[in-house]
Order: sequence, then structure tokens, then C-alpha cells
Amino acid sequence: MTRWLTSALLLLLTLFLTLPVLALVASWMRFDAAAQDVLLQMAQTVLPGYTATTIGLCVAVAVGVAVVGMATASAVTLFDFPGRRVVEWALLLPLAMPAYVVAYAYTDYLQFSGPLQTALRESFGLHGRVFPEVRSLGGAVWVFTFALYPYVYLLARTALSERAAQLMEAARLLGAPLSRRVREVALPLARPAVAAGVALALMETLADYGVVSYFGIQTFTAGIYKAWLSMDMPLAAAQLATLLLLLVALLMWLEHRAQRRLRFAVQRGGRAGGDEAQPVQLRGARVALAWAVCGLPVLAGFVLPVLFMLRPLLGGWDELPWAAFVGWAFNSVRLAGLSATLAVGLALVLAFAVRVWPDTFTRGVVQLTSLGYAVPGAVVVVGLLLPVGWLQQVAPHSGVGAWVTATALGIVWAYLVRFCAVALQSVQSGYARIPASLDDSARMLGTTGLALMLRVHWPLLRRSVAAAALLVFVDVMKELPATLVLRPFNSDTLAVVAYQLARDERLGEASLPALTLVLVGLLPVILLSRTLRSR
Repeated sequence: MTRWLTSALLLLLTLFLTLPVLALVASWMRFDAAAQDVLLQMAQTVLPGYTATTIGLCVAVAVGVAVVGMATASAVTLFDFPGRRVVEWALLLPLAMPAYVVAYAYTDYLQFSGPLQTALRESFGLHGRVFPEVRSLGGAVWVFTFALYPYVYLLARTALSERAAQLMEAARLLGAPLSRRVREVALPLARPAVAAGVALALMETLADYGVVSYFGIQTFTAGIYKAWLSMDMPLAAAQLATLLLLLVALLMWLEHRAQRRLRFAVQRGGRAGGDEAQPVQLRGARVALAWAVCGLPVLAGFVLPVLFMLRPLLGGWDELPWAAFVGWAFNSVRLAGLSATLAVGLALVLAFAVRVWPDTFTRGVVQLTSLGYAVPGAVVVVGLLLPVGWLQQVAPHSGVGAWVTATALGIVWAYLVRFCAVALQSVQSGYARIPASLDDSARMLGTTGLALMLRVHWPLLRRSVAAAALLVFVDVMKELPATLVLRPFNSDTLAVVAYQLARDERLGEASLPALTLVLVGLLPVILLSRTLRSR
């Protein structure tokens, strides 16, 4: 009986967390002549542009993050130079910067009326635009590259640290010069890690709405919101969301394939070779080159955006809306705290079910519920609002729409769909460190079911649960697309207010909520850097 109830509960949780995807699939079952006309009209008008822009943006970002991530990972792993330990954790700092905050910062400082171009025109008597337009496809590529390269850096650094130093030492003993060792030994070794990191960065690029909307770039994500909110065409939004979901599914497949190849390479290579192999010691001009390779991404992805946002913040300190800021921060913390608590609770239930009943059914259900993190916020919004619209048509007086759009229910639901996987991954990593023999010993002493969780697992999972709650909390604080549509009335968050103020060209006022999000984002970066140092 207990097993049957557990299976039913897992199925309900799966339905709860996969509803957006199921709703999009169900929308194609309502495909009729009118829907076909909408799809044909999009194919003749906006769809080619959305496709070309999205693919062009993804290709350029993929090249950018691959080059920057691989170069920085190679510099700190294969070589030794003064300040390397500082650079190792400094390269993680752009993870604290939401991409849309980086976009606001560069626009404020580098646009035609910004302080830099104004000063250059006044100093040298120049006329017109000095630099290219920031709000362009090239500007978006720059922002995404230096905001997302840490995905490639982290995975490539891990892959290179496993075997690169030993194999490069063996190549050196065989007479290979340094350039050949890097080109023919280190780079092929990190290829699966780079592919996995690029796939993760592209998923974040496809999920973004703040940068592409602010820069006026017509990607699938911007098209989804335009079709739903501006044109009032839910079916067109659902079709665009389905295409975006297919692109994300392709990237997920590539990422999983690269991860499998990476694990295979590590298992085959092991840790043979001993610890006598050391990174190559750099001297002279090569030290300056290493600092340039590692310093430019930190400068472009974190230091300069922070400085650009601090300038208007400090200049208009007395005019900042502090009273309103307290309300925005309270809304953000309230929603983030509630979502983090619920996400951790669901993650504990799912991870405990896999621990106690590790059969094919349980593992499959948990894997389905963990796919939500790859679903873009725009797709989550459409997937949640579609069934609400259908229910409103069937039962106009049910009030379902008000519950989802006018209360915290809808937005917290969207957060759980997206970020429950983050909590689940952290909790499962904690479970992986608990020996199965402890469960067997507890059962022999008569401790089973919920008592097993509370008396045996929970004391050993506290750190993992705390890390999961922190990660979900920060992710919810920075989430923009779903919050922008589903937030309750008069419940603006820091992310929404920063976007709205920047859109209204009030970048000085937008700097306060934007920098607050950066400070919050530093917490998981500090946690990650400490974890890497301990390893």
C-alpha cells in the first residue's frame, strides 16, 4: 500500500513539474485550419527572421564562450604564474552577474549619449557616433560571451586537471614543444568538456529575455512574448515555444552526449601518472600574456559592469527611491524564500524515493521532473497559461485565471518548474556521500520510512540542503522572463524593476536593484570557489 501511494505521489509531482511541456504538446492536438493559417503567416513573415537571428546569435556565442572558456581554463591548469590562485576564483565572478545587468551597464556607459562617447567628442572635437551601437547583435554576443564563459571554464578546468599535466609531461619527455603539447594533447582532452559547457551556455542564451528585449533583437524568446502579450495570439506563442523547446532539447542531447564522453575519458584515464607532473612555469612576457588572457574576461564580465553601474548610483545617491527599494527587495526575498523552501522539500521527497526504491519507474519519474531547469522561462509561462485559458473557456466563473495570475501561486509554480532540478541535483549529490550500509543498519534496528529520513539521512544532508536552498534562492532572485508575466499585482521584484527602469532609460535608478542582484549572486560563487579549493 505504501509503495502504491508513493508511486501515485511521484506521478502527481511529475505532472505538476512537467505541465508546461505537456501543455505545449497538447496545444498541437488542437491544430486546425485557423492554427495552420497562423503558422503559415509566421513562416512567411517573422519566422525566418527569428530563426536566422537565433541561430546567428547561438553560433557567435558558442564560438565566443568556447574560445574564452578554453583559453582561461588552459592558462590556470596547464601553466603556473604569479597570481594564478587569485585568477582561478576571479574567473568565476561573472557567474554573479545576470546577463541583462551586464547589458544595462554597457549601454549606460557606451551609448551615444553615454559619458565615454560624450567625453571623446568634447575632447577631440569629434562628431557623430564614436563607437558602434551597443544595442545590436554584436553587443548581445559580447554580453553573453563574457557572462556565460564560466560554464566552459569550469568544465574544461575540471577535465584538464584530471589528466592534462601528466600527459603533457609525458609529451615533453618525448621531445614535443610546448605549442604542440597544448595543441595535440590538452585541447583534444578537453573537447567533450568544452562541448558540454557550450551547450549549457547556449541553453542560457535561448532562455534569456532581458538582453534580447532590451537590445531589440528578434529571437524566439522575444517573439513568444510579442505573440502572447502584444498580438494576443496564444496559439502562435505556443508554436514558437514548441520550436524553442525543440532547440533546447537538441542542446540537452548534445550536452548529455558530451558529458558521457567526458566521464568515459576520465574513467579510462584515471589518475595515473602520479603527482610529480607540475604545470609549466611561465616567466617574462608569458606571464603578462597569461594575465591578459585571464584578466580580460573578468574585466569585461564583472569589473567594468560593476564600475559602470556604480557611477550613476553614487552620483545620484540622495535621489534613489529607497522606500520603494525596500518593497522590491521584500517581494524578491519573499518569493525566493518560499520557492526555495518548497523546491528543497520536493527535492527531498524525490531523492528519498530514489534512495528507498531505486527501480526503473522511480528513476524515470525523477529524471522527468529534473528536466525543468532546461526549459526557458518563456516556455514555462506559455505552458502554464495555456491550460489556464482552456479552463477559463470551459468554466468562465471558476476563477482559475485569477488564482494563477493575480496571486503568488502562478509565479511560485513557474519557479518550481524551473529550479526544482537545481535543488534535486544538490540533494542527490548529498545522498551520494551517504553509504547504503547506514540504511541497512537502520532497518535492522527497526527504523524505516519517514523515521529513516529524519533520524539517519537528515543530519547528513543538512549542508547539501542548505546549498540547494541557497542556489534556488539566488536563481529565483535573478529570474526575469517568468516573473515579468506571472508576478502578482503590486509585487514588483528587483529583477523586474531593473528591467523596467532600464527600458525607460532610467539607468541611474536601475543600478540600485541591479547591483543588489549582483551582491546576492556572489553568494553561490563564493560557495563554488570554496568547494573547488577544498577539492
